[in-house]
Amino acid sequence: MPATVDYDAFTGMLKTAADRIITNRDHLSKLDAATGDGDHGTAMAKVANAIIATIDSHEGNDLKKLLKAIGWAAMSTDAGSTSPLYGSLFVGMSEAVPEGSGELDCQVLASVMESGAAKLRKNTKAEVGDKTMIDTLVPALAALRAAADSGKAIDEALSDAETAAATGAASTKDLKATFGRAKNLGDRSIGHLDPGATSMSLLFTGLKEGLAAN
Repeated sequence: MPATVDYDAFTGMLKTAADRIITNRDHLSKLDAATGDGDHGTAMAKVANAIIATIDSHEGNDLKKLLKAIGWAAMSTDAGSTSPLYGSLFVGMSEAVPEGSGELDCQVLASVMESGAAKLRKNTKAEVGDKTMIDTLVPALAALRAAADSGKAIDEALSDAETAAATGAASTKDLKATFGRAKNLGDRSIGHLDPGATSMSLLFTGLKEGLAAN
């Protein structure tokens, strides 16, 4: 496995992640129907399609510009609260990409993802334990950073992040919701997976699978 991912590899990772989400659209909406209004799969599919369309129309191989364009495309999508969350995620990611860079090593990839998460978290007060996407995002990035700092290759680091993401998403089943419509259910929200945490887990699965396919 190469020590870096170039523009083509990274866009392949993003497209695979988007495809993963689109494929699971009905599953995500079914999860959301148990505790919310049942439209999370539709919202995520809109954002995923915006990711793919932006990649396909983007000219050049500047990852910084691409990620910023994806962020604005996501924000412009009519996907409720999903739009600003994922829009800020990608805009934040772009801010950590070195100017004019077409390749990312494991350390930089971790920094890029961390920058995206920091931007996203300015749009939510949720913390780990609140039964949201944060329960997936935080442990996934902690695993990615630990892997990068220990000198692991990018594929190993993404595998660690995917495992942590899946564990974080699964943990939401035993949590009581404190955000969104699900919070109105109180204790009745316990026993259901959070759809936002699940879709975030799918994103990390797709990134790992996309790298393996390139």
